[in-house]
Amino acid sequence: MINILENKLVIKSIHTVIIVVLSIIAYRMIVYILKKSEQKSKFSLFTSNKGKTYLNLLISTIRSIFIVVTILVILQTNGINVSSVLAGVGVLGVVFGLAIQDWLKDIIRGSSIISDNYFEVGNIVKYKDIEGKVLVIGLKTTKIKELKTGNVIAIANRNILEVQVVSNLIYIKIPMPYELPVVKAEKVVDEIINMIKNNNHVNDCKYKGVTDLAASYIEYFIEVDCKPEYKLQVRRDALRSILIGMENNKIEVPYTQIDIHNK
Repeated sequence: MINILENKLVIKSIHTVIIVVLSIIAYRMIVYILKKSEQKSKFSLFTSNKGKTYLNLLISTIRSIFIVVTILVILQTNGINVSSVLAGVGVLGVVFGLAIQDWLKDIIRGSSIISDNYFEVGNIVKYKDIEGKVLVIGLKTTKIKELKTGNVIAIANRNILEVQVVSNLIYIKIPMPYELPVVKAEKVVDEIINMIKNNNHVNDCKYKGVTDLAASYIEYFIEVDCKPEYKLQVRRDALRSILIGMENNKIEVPYTQIDIHNK
């Protein structure tokens, strides 16, 4: 009797392993075909960031379907009536709904990201103090690669309202001393702008005018256009160009001074 039970247990275990292996193979084959089709496709719908976003979401959906179907097949193979299980889920629907409400929120938010075109794969976004490039938009999470560290971070889609799409513009203030005439200062700013335009990853640079009359200097405002993933380096290079431009024109960087008078 024990041998018969053991044999049945072994057979069920083997069947379970076979089902899991076949499911994994089928899933990976489908993903492979989809990715190969994307690589060979010449249509902009598939090669654009939006197309990649849809593809990642489709793969995430297929994975979830495979997991659910595989579990149901394993239960049926092991003698568990799947229909009864599903009926039981219907009876316990309220409890089940409460248990998975965050999961449902993630799926709904994930779908709205696509439908509302909030952001796409390849966009640079900011979440709290983290700026990163969107790698994958899934049903439950959005994965971004942090620009500073290269770390991959998963954000639950229910928190997507906290995510900001990063602009491709950088705004920089150039301080000039009051002693320097405005016309001369703006000529120096033009020289600096030409230097910045020659830096790597810079698309354009424009002078926007005087932005503030500070206590010790006048602030001249410039706008730098670049790809968001290069903003940190572009800002560093732009600040270096500002210092070089001011040095070439023998202009000292203004700073706040405190005058002390003794009686």
